Amino acid sequence: MNSPTRAGGTPAGSRSASTGAGRASLRIGLAGLRAHKRRFAGTFVAVFLGVAFLAGTMVMGDTLRASFGKLFADANSGTDTVVRGADEVTASGPGPGPGQGTREPVPTGLVDAIRKVPGVAAVAPVIEGAGELVKADGKSLDTRGPTVAGNWIDEPGLNPYKLVEGHAPKAPGEIVVNRDAARRGGLEIGDRTLLRTPDPVHVTVVGVATFGNEDGEGQTTYAGMTRADAERYLMPKPGEATTIKVRAGPGISQQQLTERVAKVLPAHYEAITGTQASDETQESTSGAFLDIFTTLLTVFAGIALLVATFSIHNTFAIVVAQRTRENALLRALGATRRQVLGSTMAEAAAVAVLATAAGLLGGIGIAAGLQALFPAVGFPFPKGALQIHVLALAVPLAVGLLVCLGSAASPAVRAGRTAPVAALRESATDTSGGSRRRAAIGLCTAVAGVAMTVGGAAAGPNLPLTALGAVLTLAAFVVLGPVASSVAVRVLGAPVGRLRGVTGSLARRNALRSPKRTAATATALMIGVAVVSVFTVLGASMKATLNQTVDRSFAGDVAISAQVYGAGGAGLSPQLATTVAELPEVQDSVGLGVGVAEVDGAGRRLTVTDPAALSRLLDLGKVQGSLAHLGTTQIAVAKDEADKRGLAAGSRVPLTFADGTRVDFTVGAVYDQAGLAGNYLISRAAWEPHRVQDKDTLVAIDFRDGVSTAQGKAAVTEAVTAFGSPDVQTKSEYATSSAAGIDTFLTLIYALLALAVLIALLGIANTLTLAVHERTRELGLLRAVGQTRGQLRAMVRWESVVVAAFGTAGGLGLGTFLGWALVKATDGSGTGAFAVPPLPLAVVLLVGVAAGMLAGWRPARRAARLDILRAIATE
Repeated sequence: MNSPTRAGGTPAGSRSASTGAGRASLRIGLAGLRAHKRRFAGTFVAVFLGVAFLAGTMVMGDTLRASFGKLFADANSGTDTVVRGADEVTASGPGPGPGQGTREPVPTGLVDAIRKVPGVAAVAPVIEGAGELVKADGKSLDTRGPTVAGNWIDEPGLNPYKLVEGHAPKAPGEIVVNRDAARRGGLEIGDRTLLRTPDPVHVTVVGVATFGNEDGEGQTTYAGMTRADAERYLMPKPGEATTIKVRAGPGISQQQLTERVAKVLPAHYEAITGTQASDETQESTSGAFLDIFTTLLTVFAGIALLVATFSIHNTFAIVVAQRTRENALLRALGATRRQVLGSTMAEAAAVAVLATAAGLLGGIGIAAGLQALFPAVGFPFPKGALQIHVLALAVPLAVGLLVCLGSAASPAVRAGRTAPVAALRESATDTSGGSRRRAAIGLCTAVAGVAMTVGGAAAGPNLPLTALGAVLTLAAFVVLGPVASSVAVRVLGAPVGRLRGVTGSLARRNALRSPKRTAATATALMIGVAVVSVFTVLGASMKATLNQTVDRSFAGDVAISAQVYGAGGAGLSPQLATTVAELPEVQDSVGLGVGVAEVDGAGRRLTVTDPAALSRLLDLGKVQGSLAHLGTTQIAVAKDEADKRGLAAGSRVPLTFADGTRVDFTVGAVYDQAGLAGNYLISRAAWEPHRVQDKDTLVAIDFRDGVSTAQGKAAVTEAVTAFGSPDVQTKSEYATSSAAGIDTFLTLIYALLALAVLIALLGIANTLTLAVHERTRELGLLRAVGQTRGQLRAMVRWESVVVAAFGTAGGLGLGTFLGWALVKATDGSGTGAFAVPPLPLAVVLLVGVAAGMLAGWRPARRAARLDILRAIATE
């Protein structure tokens, strides 16, 4: 007789049996979880931390974007149309502002024509440029964002800044500053100070303003001047503005007004809506930063979850090995493979759901904490409620479940394959891992990975090929871990045996029991240490490259530098180099400015300087042609750049400037070493007709014979006081200060990687805890034959140290190799230096070993507390 069926043809009895089996698996799994909650504490914490970091990153990113969006929308709500130059020149690499290019100024004469357009309620020219405030103590204001100066707009709807103290600037030299800049600079109404534009301007603070309702536009400092002062100091000539803002009358939409205004504009100018302008300003001010910020945090969340994967897999592998006899008894009593597998996966699912749910709540807490922390550490991001979007919860939820269940899948399958006859054997751990097949697969993967990594780094360079090779190399390390662990533990554990005698020898033997387990435990730490090592090597190599560039290029005695781009500083006055050159102690002084233009159709940075004087202070190598007489229609090009573009001395190169002018230049010289000089050199006379705000980023100075460095530096320092007292630095000081940002970046990287290392150490602690449970009877016997509690604690701790040393050493080796590959793969010019910093890497090694001892502290303490008789009686 056929079994009754339901719709779809599935036998009802079969479905009922399947459902019953599933419920049985769930009951068994949950019962096991309740009985052994401590076993999964480490797994819970690993998933929780990874998910919390990822969720916090996504919530924080959404919150910052929404806050910045609201800030700019509110501040610019009164602007309906913006008139600007139509053509934009954006140079590759750092530019005039984060994500912004350079545009042609707008004639202020257009204001009258725009005012006559039907529907226009108000119109005002906007003049903006770089203006760096000097603090009340005479030093430049330390800022992490752009330094902006501009004309104060009296029309409230067109001015994003609101006056909250004092009055608007009315007389020459009067300024309004934003409240955050006033607070950080110690400036109050009535104070006299200096504004670097970059020429020094003596100003008086007459007002304090907010950007919308915030103390500032993010990290931007602002100084509002009279229109006459703004034209004088910020524009190349009077009668020009950066943009023109327009407000619509009642009943006129932004689109309608913009279309009407566009009709009265001459060629080379365009009108855009206020919303579009606000969005572009937001993107240029905060968009790039937020993209980098969230990407960086997401990458490290991914690293943390990858490390957690190994820890979770190891936990379930040990638990399954410990339950061999228990699972076999279930099979002997009639449980199917599917039920045993299902019970293990049910435990994993329960841990995954609980840890992920807690991680989501933790992530929201992290985002709230960061939001409160940023202003306290000098990042006054705009205020706003946390933005908790579905995607910011769904992605971490899915990732957390996938990581936990995926990590448990292989041990669960192994549990399902347990034969009933295993119930007759003692519980045993998995001691496989050193097979010839694994060794062969690992070696083949390693050879392929190393070959691709080396090939991509050295020949090309080819970053995608290098990245693929790096992934294969990492996979090879994971596969070969159990094979290498036996040798590595014997070598690394040998000093422990000599140092601690029998206790150390027992610790080493315990680590040798299960090569696969030891390797899996150490791999989690290895990945974290490898990433730390990669960035350590990368940072050291960047510093070495910078030092090499300065040593090779800079032939002067001292330098004065200022950051113009990235942080948005005002730079140095072009008059500074001339003033310094007049000192009796100085032989030569030359300034290096920055311009932008499209060179043969591609945006490029130009170094604006006196090429003849520059060649005396910077080593440009062999020069083909002449730098002495570039004039107004000649340009010098670095050899590598010239080779890429097929240029040589005498070649014709079209340059298009931001003002729309196209000029055919002739390559007057080709020099071997770009270094500090950059890839393109033009004279100040050639740049003068196309400049907006002329500024230098570096002044190189050479002293006369017989003048000591200390004597010359003191004279120069006194001479530049009138320019805002920029720092005068020796060659070594200049190289060190230029590399300061690298150290800051590495500090941030280390802080983020601490989470991954913490998860790895939790994995070691969890493994040892499970191992102590597994060896309960053995530990009781050791205590019975005379081992003291102290010796037992030391044995467990030293086992942890040996495993941590294995993971740390492997991570250092892998990280150093991948760091070399990354340096070479990103060095397109072939002038970069590779450096291995011994002291920082030694610190990483010591910290890894010390952390291993710390990870073994709690398991060792629990082992020492075991009751001897109960331990001996344990099955």
